[in-house]
Amino acid sequence: MVVGIDHVHESYGTTLPGDRLAGCAACEEQQADAWAFGAKAVKGRQADVSFVLDRLLGRHPVWKGARLIDRSRIGMAGHSLGGSSASWTLLKDSRVRAGVNMDGTFFVPIADKNLARPFMLMGAGEVHEPGGKDFTWGRDWARMTDWKRWITVEGGDHASFTDYPLLTKQSARELEITRAYVVAFMDRHLRGREQRLLDGPSATFPEARFWK
Repeated sequence: MVVGIDHVHESYGTTLPGDRLAGCAACEEQQADAWAFGAKAVKGRQADVSFVLDRLLGRHPVWKGARLIDRSRIGMAGHSLGGSSASWTLLKDSRVRAGVNMDGTFFVPIADKNLARPFMLMGAGEVHEPGGKDFTWGRDWARMTDWKRWITVEGGDHASFTDYPLLTKQSARELEITRAYVVAFMDRHLRGREQRLLDGPSATFPEARFWK
């Protein structure tokens, strides 16, 4: 099962029941101070994720197929701010067992050696290499104490880990790489299936570089 969450008031338009449209109440704040907004939004998104899990896994679930969800095997993968929110969600909600941050800055630091669940970092080229522009990856990497991987994609950029390449008719290679590694991560940590792809460099995906 895949659940996609739309964080209301963070985008320019979110359709709600009853033909309502919610605008972007946070956009002005984001432009004024991106770092302060990021820290605030990470915590808000974690609350959203936990709320959705409550609604799906509670006594009276809102989705008729909720009984198919295995509550012992829940993972979270996010891009950009969503990736930053994944680590915070793992720290705050024990139902989420594994997480992936795709090209997201850690706006809220992980407490010292406090993230003791499987976590994967997957980012674009030079920005997220050790010593790159985003210092938060190196800082928080040391605070992850369970299974972990740090992978960058040569030639990729921030949008490479979304479906933008398909929408803009660009090369879908980045999407293929993202799918392969995220699926392998979830299969390994939620299904218990060994995945050689996660053990090191691959001839199939030479663009993927392993750093740690």
